[in-house]
Amino acid sequence: MQEQTPLYPTIRLLRGKDEAVRRFHPWIFSGAIHSAADGLQAGDTVTVTDYDGNILGTGFCESDSIAVKMLCFDNCKIDEWFFLDRLNHALEVRKIMGLVNNPHTNCYRLVHSEGDGLAGLIVDIYGHTAVVQAQTEGMALHLNEIVRALKLMPDLGLQAVYNKSAEAMQRMGKDDVIDDGYLLGNPLDELILENDSKFHPNWEEGQKTGFFLDQRENRNLVRQMAQGKTVLNAFGYTGGFSVTALKGGARRAVTVDASKKAMAEAERNLELNGYSKEENPCHVADMKDYVKDMREGAFDLIILDPPAFAKRHQDKHRGLSGYKFLNMEAIKRIAKGGLLFTFSCSQAVDKATFQGIVTAAAIEAKRNVRIVDQLSQPADHPINIFHPEGAYLKGLLLYVE
Repeated sequence: MQEQTPLYPTIRLLRGKDEAVRRFHPWIFSGAIHSAADGLQAGDTVTVTDYDGNILGTGFCESDSIAVKMLCFDNCKIDEWFFLDRLNHALEVRKIMGLVNNPHTNCYRLVHSEGDGLAGLIVDIYGHTAVVQAQTEGMALHLNEIVRALKLMPDLGLQAVYNKSAEAMQRMGKDDVIDDGYLLGNPLDELILENDSKFHPNWEEGQKTGFFLDQRENRNLVRQMAQGKTVLNAFGYTGGFSVTALKGGARRAVTVDASKKAMAEAERNLELNGYSKEENPCHVADMKDYVKDMREGAFDLIILDPPAFAKRHQDKHRGLSGYKFLNMEAIKRIAKGGLLFTFSCSQAVDKATFQGIVTAAAIEAKRNVRIVDQLSQPADHPINIFHPEGAYLKGLLLYVE
């Protein structure tokens, strides 16, 4: 038995319910808990023990069915130096990927939650600005230590840190935990580069942390295949796929999104890269309506990158219906010999299920379809091998005869 004294109030697991933690899975569900110290609240740091009192690790209390998200699997102190160590490890991985001080790409994800051993924390780098997003109360309560740790990392060259946590807190019913705003420095007019394409990220008002960094490699693949093609960028947000398709020699790129604000940003990004918004229109429209009215053969290359249709397992059936409808209409209407990039970012929909629903869509569309590539999230969105749930982005590249 361990002789260590727990550093934090303890949560004791039921006998036989410690197997997942011993396999380094970072989630502990409420049903595995035998007892907890009095007065614990969401966000508190706790020491987790097995039934016999042996220390299994340290984590943050949560208020959902996931009762604890683990940060380490020993009796460790969670402070500025803990965060600095984890951040430096994450940075070393990004250096190996060639993303740090890259003259062609100055935006990347530094911390990807469980994938980097910091469950509930996102840190994205946009030039000289870091955008942090606490997705749990525990991380929200430690943002000051995280920012101090970021300041101690000279390789990042940070001049500003923006907090983009309020939306995540509101979803959890924690409106009073934290507000968005600058935790370090002042607003910078950051121009980001992604494989030499230029973009203006909008972390203050935009989705996620301001840009969909997880599609970087897939955008580059579109660029490689877009020569001479007419492209539809569905759910196009701020036009990332459109710009990169045009960089690859596409004849024309049409961007569609339901957000008027996003389409204004897409037009801005097109012009920033020297492309005409008149020749490459951005339409404010519901994609489900747009795809039904789309002329057959109008597009040689289509990107379907919808928001998560099934964020929770109870939404799965409705979400799968949405994916099937969109893919069926796209397969039915794409030009002969067309390429369809189709994605799902729903964690509740696994890779096999997504491929199955796209197969069903192809059957109903009555077209011959080949899978020519299987797509995923990039290496700066790593998947913890002990936490396969982190593989959220799934994609297929289809060739439609």
